[in-house]
Amino acid sequence: MMKRWTIVVAMAALAAPAVAEPARYVDVTEAAGLRFTHNNGAFGQKWLPETIGPGVVIFDANGDGRSDVLFVNGRSFPGKPGEATTHKLFLNSGGMKFEDRTAGSGLDVSAYCLGGAAADLDNDGDEDVYLSCLGQDLLFRNDGGRFTDVSRQAGLTADYEFGASAVLFDADRDGLLDVYATRYVKWTPENDAFCSIDGKVKAYCTPQTYPGVPSRFYRNQGGLRFEERTKEAGLYQPGAKSMGVAMLDVDSDGWTDLAVANDMTPNFLFRNKGQGVFEEVGLTSGMAVSETGRARGGMGIDAGDFDRSGRPSLVVGYFANEMSGLYRNDGEQTFTDVAPLMPFGRSTLLYVAWATFFFDYDLDGWLDLLVANGHLDQEWEKVATRVSFAQPQQLFRNQGNGSLVEAAGADAGDLAKPLVARGAAYADFDGDGDLDIVVAANGGPARLYENRGPHGRWLRLGFVGVESNRDGIGARIEVTVKGAVQTWLVHTGGSYLSQPQVEATFGLGDAAAADKVVIRWPSGAVQTLTNVKADQRIEVREKDDQ
Repeated sequence: MMKRWTIVVAMAALAAPAVAEPARYVDVTEAAGLRFTHNNGAFGQKWLPETIGPGVVIFDANGDGRSDVLFVNGRSFPGKPGEATTHKLFLNSGGMKFEDRTAGSGLDVSAYCLGGAAADLDNDGDEDVYLSCLGQDLLFRNDGGRFTDVSRQAGLTADYEFGASAVLFDADRDGLLDVYATRYVKWTPENDAFCSIDGKVKAYCTPQTYPGVPSRFYRNQGGLRFEERTKEAGLYQPGAKSMGVAMLDVDSDGWTDLAVANDMTPNFLFRNKGQGVFEEVGLTSGMAVSETGRARGGMGIDAGDFDRSGRPSLVVGYFANEMSGLYRNDGEQTFTDVAPLMPFGRSTLLYVAWATFFFDYDLDGWLDLLVANGHLDQEWEKVATRVSFAQPQQLFRNQGNGSLVEAAGADAGDLAKPLVARGAAYADFDGDGDLDIVVAANGGPARLYENRGPHGRWLRLGFVGVESNRDGIGARIEVTVKGAVQTWLVHTGGSYLSQPQVEATFGLGDAAAADKVVIRWPSGAVQTLTNVKADQRIEVREKDDQ
């Protein structure tokens, strides 16, 4: 039966080709007013947390329908020189312009945090914010664009922990979003170790220096109250050194699974057996270690159907000389790392990869890929050939057959300019249909890149859950264009310490409409839309009838 959908914004069709030309990303940071410089707290002693952040969270902070930007910040360490800096909230004014609205927002708190995610955790229509931190994680309730710290009342642990990334997802499909927050290693100022590249000068230690720790899972009890249930959910892994986490439905059974990138310990694939109880199947799936059985330095991770198989594959950013991993989903919960078989793998070999995500930058209907790079320490330039501290961001175009080839040099525009990148995310900030990119740099200024390249036609979908969680997180979307099917899971998190625009953007190439759109909600409800015209954003409300 046909279902009803509400057209929120309809835009004129863009006279664009079906995209064979390269993208042109232009740095518009200063003109946009998006001025943020990360404070990693460095004071000359090379403490491990200084190398990790920051992340960036894209969400609608004030409910005006535009994508706003939250930069997750560090601060000076207690008793050490430096500033008591805060996180930074920039509201989107439209037309690629932003206003710094941090002061008085409630997010203007000084805490050493690394990553974050945002979604409507209490189903009241506002996007709440979760920050993963060094110390206690923070949860902010959103009341119409004004945020209140409810971390203690919500039931978050007050233990001193080394947080990294987070995802907000409905593990048990009860209509309430739960929290999975990764933990890195057991580091404190008191157990900081001396490590060195040359045996003389202190350098940042590798993760092998410190013991691993378990990540945290909080089950949503309603009313912004959470209960820590990591062991009961089957997610307890005490020796892990976890960084990035991505949502996916690996076996298309309607239950959200989790993939976790670990740093020098095997990656995890947590399969949801139903009702929010998981089993770890990373080793048997083929994505836990390299072909030689070695754990690599995993940071960022994302999931996407880049080969149009109908199954989510994975990308993981690794350390230099390890090349990033591209894990093709072969079905039956198994993956093959195809990065060494294509130019993508060789192109990433020399870089330290952090944020990485699938998105369709040219809107041709095939998912492309961004990898954000940057080294740990400038000292490496003195002892290693072909190593640079600041590194280019890499944009990979899908050739239409699942093969990813780098958009070399100037073809990617200002993305090729070196940066000490960490978190990164995408969104259509100016409302022209294509996806722009924001990259957060470690200890330096963030950059905003506007997509000014040629591109195809597009369709953007927003969601309002009724029986499902209000944001429709975990919904599986299938869009058919000229007989070909694209699939997408509505998700938070992914990338590295960051979150992109949650609304789903589909490239339609030169098609004037999508033949069919199928939404499979977490509640089990299914809606089908037909002949959906291109170049518009529509909002779909769960179980609305025609």
